[in-house]
Amino acid sequence: MTETATRTSIANLTDLKEFVFASLCSENDLICGEFPTMSAPIYRAGALCGIMFCVSGPRATEFTAVWENDKNRVFFYGPTGERTRTVNLSGRVALE
Repeated sequence: MTETATRTSIANLTDLKEFVFASLCSENDLICGEFPTMSAPIYRAGALCGIMFCVSGPRATEFTAVWENDKNRVFFYGPTGERTRTVNLSGRVALE
């Protein structure tokens, strides 16, 4: 089952990245900054439509999240690919 929540203080891509990585670490009992992270833009027809985020945890586990630009929400996924929660962002993220 997925949980839906709202977050209002995401103003730019830096804030989004910090929020997503902190959330992934917190909900998976990881220490922020201690595990490798990566992010990659997702394009559709040449336009940015989202960003995928990943934290590589212990024993080759990966925790991911995807930010969807159109509806301005973040989907969080567990290590087996199941969606664990969705966060609807109330303010638009400024694309730098």
